[in-house]
Amino acid sequence: MLNKINTIITEVENAIASSKEQVEEYRIKWLSKKGSIKSLFDEFKDVPNELKKDVGQQLNLLQNKAQEKINSLKELFDNEVGAEKDGKIDLSLPNYPTLINGSRHPLSIVKNQIIDIFTRIGFTVSDGKEIENDWYNFSALNTPENHPARDMQDTFYVSLNPEMVLRTQTSSVQVHIMEDQALPIRTISPGRVYRNEAVSARAHCQFHQVEGLYIDEKVSFADLKQTLLYFAKEMFGEKTKIRLRPSYFPFTEPSAEMDISCTICKGKGCNICKQTGWVEILGCGMVDPQVLINCGIDENKYKGFAFGMGIERITMLKYQINDLRLFFENDIRFLKQFTSA
Repeated sequence: MLNKINTIITEVENAIASSKEQVEEYRIKWLSKKGSIKSLFDEFKDVPNELKKDVGQQLNLLQNKAQEKINSLKELFDNEVGAEKDGKIDLSLPNYPTLINGSRHPLSIVKNQIIDIFTRIGFTVSDGKEIENDWYNFSALNTPENHPARDMQDTFYVSLNPEMVLRTQTSSVQVHIMEDQALPIRTISPGRVYRNEAVSARAHCQFHQVEGLYIDEKVSFADLKQTLLYFAKEMFGEKTKIRLRPSYFPFTEPSAEMDISCTICKGKGCNICKQTGWVEILGCGMVDPQVLINCGIDENKYKGFAFGMGIERITMLKYQINDLRLFFENDIRFLKQFTSA
């Protein structure tokens, strides 16, 4: 597969175009839903685990190079159109167009950073539906019938079909993966989720999560701890410390919540960490055997761990933002502080 990727990289780097139409042909060939790069991403799931890191990095490099090539070719022809008037070249035009760089949304920046960190250690990225049925959102994940999360106060139900809900967690994607994908599984599932909560500086009715799942033979809690320690150091800095506190989640046993040393006061104590020096960022644990059974996996042969974090929480810590509502208000004064990446 690396040979295929390198062949297309060479093709992209050497590509030239004589018209806008040819640029569009390149875009369709490389970047469309049926293009060669999308096909390579579809084949990525079959790559051996020991090669996933190298292949994933080359795939991302290829996609970036293809997009940059398309953008540069488009800009070339746009400049030519602007420079010509009545068949003559206007020599007063500047060499380069005056462009105002846009900004990525801070949630997009942090989501991409999280994805990059986990793909470097072999995790794939999975996507799924935002409207799910009760089985995938609750029952398969070992959530009891009388659990408060099922109540109307916590969940948005689709009125035309009471069995359908706006997903409350991206764990529903993992159930599909466990049912359909061959083992072992190592994947993260970023996406938007919904809960019936009052909007405030610390809560919102919609927010974003990244949940991770690893299932294989002989997976241990030590594997989970080292994975999360690696993530914390890559995201918040090499001096970041973590601690795991016992907790409860229906779909993991044992379960824990993970804290990191406060990035604001460096563990000394401040208002953000409530003078403790620690800030909670995610929940995690070993996959409950009943969840494996629900998804048709041999619980005696396979073990697994799972974790889930809120992208908003990570972003607020990383950029020292104190009001969750800022992410959804589209205030240009706020958004333009984040450089495009």
